[in-house]
Amino acid sequence: MLVVLRKEADPGAVERALAGAGLWCRRLQARAGDTPTQLWVLPFSQEVSAEALLAIDGVAAIADSPSPHPRLDAQPRPAIVAGVRFGVAEAPVLLAGPCAVESAAQISELARRLARQGVRFLRGGAFKPRSSPYAFRGHGVEALGWLRRAAEENGLGVVTEALGEGDVDAVVEHADLVQIGSRNMQNFALLRACGKRARPILLKRGMAATLEEWRLAAEHCLEAGAPSVLLCERGLRGFDGETRNLLDLGAVALLAHVHGLPVVVDPSHASGRRDLVVPLSRAALAAGAAGLLIETHADPSAALSDGPQALLPEELARIGAPAPREGHS
Repeated sequence: MLVVLRKEADPGAVERALAGAGLWCRRLQARAGDTPTQLWVLPFSQEVSAEALLAIDGVAAIADSPSPHPRLDAQPRPAIVAGVRFGVAEAPVLLAGPCAVESAAQISELARRLARQGVRFLRGGAFKPRSSPYAFRGHGVEALGWLRRAAEENGLGVVTEALGEGDVDAVVEHADLVQIGSRNMQNFALLRACGKRARPILLKRGMAATLEEWRLAAEHCLEAGAPSVLLCERGLRGFDGETRNLLDLGAVALLAHVHGLPVVVDPSHASGRRDLVVPLSRAALAAGAAGLLIETHADPSAALSDGPQALLPEELARIGAPAPREGHS
């Protein structure tokens, strides 16, 4: 954004007024003597309305570029998925389950225990993107059926990942919320394929993505036909190895409180450490998260993937989980 000053204005006074309003500015050097002074408002400044800026003594005009993601900006608030409301002013939503759906019995037992904890969506991977080609990669389409049946038996919605374009039809048939993983955040063919199926999308942030890249990825989904996109912060690749990733709670607060967007936080992948999942969950809710995506397992020691970061279902109560719904006590 540019703030254009009146010729008679005192640039220093205007800069001080802008600083008082929470804006960081840099004065631009005019190349012609009669060019009015312009102040460049830096991107990490507080949001201030155009009307408030124009009311500052000495400001003649402001100039800003149009938003590159108008559909995301206009997305209805709150977002509603399978009758569940996601938004800053809504009760936080729990989405929980194992990294991978391992068997029909495993996911059925887990869904029953999770419903007792106030969980609204059952998560679990049928198609697993793994760094090693030798790691467990999921049971595929068969696991989608196990996941759906377990969810329906316990009054839960389903969130699961579409790993490639060839998976989309099967995932959409079974899921209420289609997850697009971190590694696929800028797989534009997959984004559009999911968007065309007109299902709400849970879009995980790429491990090195800027906020604008993330928002533009969401815009691809919406432009293709998705009714809504929930943004999922799951941690960025950092430089310190004591946590798996670096959870960006500043981004959560910005997107939720400034832009009013529904943000789900995945503290399990953000830290990779079971002992940090609960405190990071609480911090995420304090920052404005609309929901939490948490890995849980009935027996983490026997999990086929991500056991060290999985909680027992009953440990969700330590976060301050919503009360169980009627019929699932």
